[in-house]
Amino acid sequence: MFKSTWAPAFAGEGLLVATGMRNALAAFFAYATLNAGATPNIPPPPQQKPILITGATIHTVSGAVISNGRMLFDKGRIVAVGSASEVADTAGATVVSLPGKHLYPGFISANSSLGLVEVQAVRATVDSAETGALNPNARALVAINADSELIPVTRANGVLAALTVPRANVGGLIAGTSALIQLDGWTWEDMGLVPEAGLHVFLPGMRFNASLYPNLPPARLEEMQRLTTQRIKALEDAFESAAAYVKAQASGESMPADVRWEAMRPVLAGQRTVFMHADELPQLRYALGFAQRFGVKIAIVGGQDAVHITDLLRERSVAVVIAGVHRLPLRRGDDVDAPFSLAAKLSAAGVKFCIARGGTTSDAATERSLPFEAGTAAAYGLSRDEALKAITLYPAQIIGAADKLG
Repeated sequence: MFKSTWAPAFAGEGLLVATGMRNALAAFFAYATLNAGATPNIPPPPQQKPILITGATIHTVSGAVISNGRMLFDKGRIVAVGSASEVADTAGATVVSLPGKHLYPGFISANSSLGLVEVQAVRATVDSAETGALNPNARALVAINADSELIPVTRANGVLAALTVPRANVGGLIAGTSALIQLDGWTWEDMGLVPEAGLHVFLPGMRFNASLYPNLPPARLEEMQRLTTQRIKALEDAFESAAAYVKAQASGESMPADVRWEAMRPVLAGQRTVFMHADELPQLRYALGFAQRFGVKIAIVGGQDAVHITDLLRERSVAVVIAGVHRLPLRRGDDVDAPFSLAAKLSAAGVKFCIARGGTTSDAATERSLPFEAGTAAAYGLSRDEALKAITLYPAQIIGAADKLG
């Protein structure tokens, strides 16, 4: 790439000697700057006539693979999928012949910061978290930058939808509500498939074994435990306050509206999932107890230690969003391939799961790597069919969009 860009900039100048290198580089970067442009991320107009795809091997995911299949879509919707005998020619349709090609549903990234960050090192382009610890009323959808350069890069590798998740600042607990977006549209209104998908709670670390901190003074360890206890109490107080607020409103008591507790109504009514971001076993056990205490529906995001409580997760129908296969083990004593084989172990135990990425602001630039994460899981025990479902059907089911995507 460097040679092809260099050639037109310096055509006819001959060899560059050492003494002229500085001027040559200045000229090159000036040329590159003048000729650089944004990705032409232009959404297409509404579909005008039917399109029929023929000859491809169609992976339906929720059903059998169809060899030499046909797929008809009209007005932006798939209206027929099947063999040549099942899907007839349609008058006026544009026919796209794809012999030897494979057709898959779009991949779904179930833990992403897409649209909320552009350049992590430039603070003005990062809008992933609100200040304060309790922000249930924060909505990721309205902060999405539809012109993000990361979106077309992600889409180019087959990731066509993403759950954009608000993050928690240091000390944050309730980050806000995520949104499932399609990676195409002029504005955030165009992109929103599920405008308010779930409430995201970030649990503090709960491992305080002194052996984990051999150089930490005992007083500092006690302070860490105290701060964690305070944060957990603040989280529980928030849910209790929201429940009391909803109950008082239902009884007809006159009281001022509180946008924070109003945003938690669907959660307390069991209509919206609480995504608990947790990796460690103490966090996971706490999350399960929290769900029982407050009667809310939860899913785990992260879940590196989920393999140790698969029976509980299965019995309580708690799904796990694996936040990255390409990561290091949680502990020094864990198997070196523990993150790679986690999906296979959860699948074998009958736990509902899907594969996502880390979801941090730095992960947004490489969200296109999602299918490679699933590929690694397939190399470490997960079947290829399950790996495909883990980035298509399963995230759609966990997010609550299986009637639209997957």
